[in-house]
Amino acid sequence: MFKNKILIYYISAIIVLALAAFLVSIEKYYFAAVPFGIAILIIAIFSLKNLMYIIAFLTPLSIQLCFFADVDNDLSLPVEPILIGLFLLVLYKLVFERNSFNKKILTHPVSIAIYINLIWIAITSLTSTMPIVSWKFTVSRMWCLATFYILASHLFTNKSSIYKYFWLYASSFIIVIAYTLIRQSSFGFFDRQAANYMVTPLLPDHTSYGAILAMFIPFILFCAFNKRFSSPKRLLAFAVGVLYILALVFSYTRAAWVGVVASAALFILLALKIKARTILLIGAVLTTVVLAFSTEIMMSLEKNTQSSSDDLSEQLRSVTNISTDASNLERINRWNSAIRMFKERPIFGFGPGTYMFQYAPYQLSSERTIISTNFGDVGNAHSEFLGPLAESGLLGTVTFTLILIVIGTTTLRIYHKVKEREARLLAIALFLGLITHYVHGFLNNFLDIDKFLFVFWGFTAAIVVIDVKFTRETNNNLLTSNTPSSSGTPEQE
Repeated sequence: MFKNKILIYYISAIIVLALAAFLVSIEKYYFAAVPFGIAILIIAIFSLKNLMYIIAFLTPLSIQLCFFADVDNDLSLPVEPILIGLFLLVLYKLVFERNSFNKKILTHPVSIAIYINLIWIAITSLTSTMPIVSWKFTVSRMWCLATFYILASHLFTNKSSIYKYFWLYASSFIIVIAYTLIRQSSFGFFDRQAANYMVTPLLPDHTSYGAILAMFIPFILFCAFNKRFSSPKRLLAFAVGVLYILALVFSYTRAAWVGVVASAALFILLALKIKARTILLIGAVLTTVVLAFSTEIMMSLEKNTQSSSDDLSEQLRSVTNISTDASNLERINRWNSAIRMFKERPIFGFGPGTYMFQYAPYQLSSERTIISTNFGDVGNAHSEFLGPLAESGLLGTVTFTLILIVIGTTTLRIYHKVKEREARLLAIALFLGLITHYVHGFLNNFLDIDKFLFVFWGFTAAIVVIDVKFTRETNNNLLTSNTPSSSGTPEQE
């Protein structure tokens, strides 16, 4: 029976490829996507689990349609059309097959925080200055959550599925790394300016590339030292980890470097078994000190004139240069513009996704830089916190921050209550990856990029599943390598 299924898959794949090749040969490019669409539909019907794995592998390699054609409605191909279809599938199951999903996951505090944020985004889409832009943003966020969070959380019925899902993505992302490093080699690995766009068209620029690398490093290194894997697999994971670290270094993404340092610092605190209350107290004290001495800190930063450089040590020192570094000054320009927009519309904001179209009049001539633009084509608000503030008002930032806080408290609960060492450390590794972006998020924003959303919501989903299986259910052995899936989950379909 198994051999017959494999044979059917191979025959179907050959037919799809042949039909697509024929349509391309007669220059019917758009119609060439139809066979693939039919194949995806068949896989979704008979094996949703395998479709999720296919998405994991394809997401890093997807490319925006605008690179191939002049279109008004851009899509990330081939993944985004699949996400739209899966979004409709999730809606159908939530309405007509309510038992398809684990209610403890759907009602988990993290899930509730996500719903609150999504509802507020929808509300501010109604009051948006550009409704079409905002609703496109909102619906896009919904279909990403449907796949990368809801379906992913129900795929993770055992630890093996978690590892497989993320390793498929990490393995595919090696192709992105190879593509980038090969292109960089022709300019020289120490050419910072060339590094900025060597990753296009697979990603917008080096910052999003660096952010994804940083998020995966803790997970990959955890696998490298995880005794559940054989020595060859651990050695391979270690080699991949080294590759990711080297790629991060040559990405020249300063904010990602800072995020990794913050993640490493948190790991040390946890390794020393410092209590959660103490960690929170340290964070509160540091925040208080920064606020109390903000004037002195700003004066000190203004004395730093080290600009971005090809020298790695100088590049790192330039992080705190807010007097001459164009990149840093432009961030401040975008941040100040976002704050001015917030002051004008503090409750509902200008609408989700509208910052890049609305911020130009809020720039001051004294704050503009040599890279300033009126079109938002050099990044967005450069902050996961100030962007929502301008677009969805105060509650936009508060509800997003709430998600991060609940994820953090969930992870700390896992760390202190879960007895199985591997599950506990897996959750910590995933959270350390998220920490790199929590820090990075003060300086950049990527929650509109499907490749990034896969990692952000996927890591979050895995943490939620570990919490549900180990701290919220009476049977603490549900999340094991050989656990059968519950009814209606992708693992079973």
